[in-house]
Amino acid sequence: MIRKHPYEIIKSRYVTEKARVMEGLQNNNSNPSIRKCNTPKYVFLVDREASKLEIAHAIEEIYADKNIKVIGVNTIHVKPKQRTVRGRRGMKKAFKKAIVTLKPGDVIEGKA
Repeated sequence: MIRKHPYEIIKSRYVTEKARVMEGLQNNNSNPSIRKCNTPKYVFLVDREASKLEIAHAIEEIYADKNIKVIGVNTIHVKPKQRTVRGRRGMKKAFKKAIVTLKPGDVIEGKA
């Protein structure tokens, strides 16, 4: 197996409104079922061929200075979507995103 550089596996942090809500769930105490979510979750755009184990190792290596521990990785393949710009039809690119669950108490601040 060829070992890839961590920044080839993790392309960027995926920051959307929904991703920000997932990051903040650990601090929310409004609902009893949400109080159980004490582990932070972060979303990243990743290489389409990367496995969950490779993603976990890459995240731990990128954020080695913060001494974080990945306890879970969920991946999603987002299919290409058709869109029209100025009367021309085209396709948005397909991509893969990973939802990374960290050990309780670990926090990623800043950009990936």
